[in-house]
Amino acid sequence: SYGKTHEETDDAQIASNMSPVVSKISGYIKEVKVKDNQFVHKGDTLVVLDSRDQQVVLHQAEAALGTAHSSVSSAQASTQATSQNINTTQAAIAAANAQIEAAKVSVWKTGEDLKRYQNLIKDHSITQQQYEQAYAAKQAADKQLQVLVDQRNQVAQQTGVEQSQTAASSQQINVANSVVKQREADVENARLNLSYTVIVAPEDGFVSKIPVQAGQFIQAGSQLFSLVRDNDKWIVANFKETQLSKMVEGQKVKVEIDAFPDTDFEAKVSSFSPATGSSFSILPPDNASGNFVKVVQRVPVRLDFVHLDPSISKKLRAGMNVK
Repeated sequence: SYGKTHEETDDAQIASNMSPVVSKISGYIKEVKVKDNQFVHKGDTLVVLDSRDQQVVLHQAEAALGTAHSSVSSAQASTQATSQNINTTQAAIAAANAQIEAAKVSVWKTGEDLKRYQNLIKDHSITQQQYEQAYAAKQAADKQLQVLVDQRNQVAQQTGVEQSQTAASSQQINVANSVVKQREADVENARLNLSYTVIVAPEDGFVSKIPVQAGQFIQAGSQLFSLVRDNDKWIVANFKETQLSKMVEGQKVKVEIDAFPDTDFEAKVSSFSPATGSSFSILPPDNASGNFVKVVQRVPVRLDFVHLDPSISKKLRAGMNVK
């Protein structure tokens, strides 16, 4: 009668959260701060790596950042200098234009004087010397105007050169700022790698067996040991597939733990695995190859404790046998 309404299995174990302690960088272990089975709090130092290489990289990155800042300052100073030169040449152009206007007036005046002297020389009212002086004044005014125009054009050309230099200096500032951002990222990365030389506990819990020692070289990404978190425990019961027809979430479960034979525990069905245990194995069975032999599969079922005594919970260890 009991067997018609109940299912049982002794293929069950206590489970708990386990956090791997992983090194994010390669290096030599300088010091191991914990011992086997020691309880640690979140943030406690577990392992210290030799940080001299990372410190050198950080100093190099900071020096490169300083050089990048100097490049920015130099480009800004160059831009300011060329901007001042542009202002100076623009003022020179304005002065040259004023001189050109004055020279045009002189050209007009000497031209009018030359016309009058041409009429007077025909009547012999003036001497040949006076006429030649008026003619020379007109020629000098024309030459002076041409000289001033050429000088103004030369200064304007120089202004164009200064403007091109200013644009180039502005581009150099943008490039230098980009280099500064790259060097800042290098410094941040170097500081991050330096912080990775101190490996801390990700959560509260008990450390497992410590297989590493001082002086040992470890690779980045290698798991040093595990940290068994002490915040929660549950049961993984592997029922046969033929036992699951009437199981549903929320059903009560009677639990017997081998370590506490005189105590009965209560649990409930929390969830069912989406696949059988063999499906998650390293070499899952492939029934399409070879001779097929039907084997009853087992499905992991999660069972959560109900009102578990905290004093007993501290004594439970992952992997303990349960019925």
